[in-house]
Amino acid sequence: MIKESDGSQYEDTRSLIQDLTFVEAEKEFKERNVPFGTNQLRTMNILNEDGLYTNLGLLISDQCLHTIKMAVFDGDRKSSFQDRREFTGSLLKQLTDAFSFIRRYNKRRSKIQGLHRIDKWDYPVEAIREALLNALVHRDYSFSGSTLISIFEDRIEFVSIGGLVKGISYNDIMLGISITRNQHLADIFYRLTLIEAYGTGLPKILQCYEEVASQPKIETSDNAFKITLPNVNTEIEMDHTVKCLSNSEQSIVALLSDKDFIKRKDVETELGISQSMAIRILKGMLEKKLLLVDGKGKNTRYFVPGNKNQG
Repeated sequence: MIKESDGSQYEDTRSLIQDLTFVEAEKEFKERNVPFGTNQLRTMNILNEDGLYTNLGLLISDQCLHTIKMAVFDGDRKSSFQDRREFTGSLLKQLTDAFSFIRRYNKRRSKIQGLHRIDKWDYPVEAIREALLNALVHRDYSFSGSTLISIFEDRIEFVSIGGLVKGISYNDIMLGISITRNQHLADIFYRLTLIEAYGTGLPKILQCYEEVASQPKIETSDNAFKITLPNVNTEIEMDHTVKCLSNSEQSIVALLSDKDFIKRKDVETELGISQSMAIRILKGMLEKKLLLVDGKGKNTRYFVPGNKNQG
């Protein structure tokens, strides 16, 4: 309430740490032929009127206190880690490091159509870029928590601290309306041509998935903002697999289209088969990774990969 009443912003406030260095920032500015002298530091609000570093300066300095935590999981749930990293330092360096890390796990799948080979990335590169930029530029840095990025087999989740800026709704941002929480930070990213124009990030992400059935998911709360990018190639592989299913397996897939989970009894009733036959079919679908299972005995539930509401 104090921040809202006096109009002060985190990035404008004097940094409690004044012994700052800008090795990574200077490198980034030099690569883009953008001046980074004392005059520019004042213009960009890195130095205030008294010649002291602001929190904006702290964010792009080598001493930045905020981090990006990244994790790669086996499968589609947070059960087993495959890899994990924490990126520190200037936000400009964290951006580069995080993007490179994600690219390592963004697989390119190939298929042959006639005489032509068609390559398709799991995740559109531009969608990754825009989701990552959104997570860094729009988060609330007055809180100390890390930006979280989780890579699963079927999706990537970007979670940043800070909900929507007061006065902006979900529908507003989907229309391209943007009120930036960190205006000076956004100006620096704009100056470095990392962002092209304000309010275009989310529309660009959606454009990357125009011809894909599974769409990016955007979720907001009072204190967090989450973007989920679905794996394009997982969907294609599933579509191909479904075409190769038996009639019984197709019926089970259809049964799960409007249910979070099913039990063996549901299969027996739907297909009019015996218990042993239902068990055999479900076991086969588990082996093909078309289904996942949770629980034991009478509480055993079957659900499709990626469904978090299995019970």
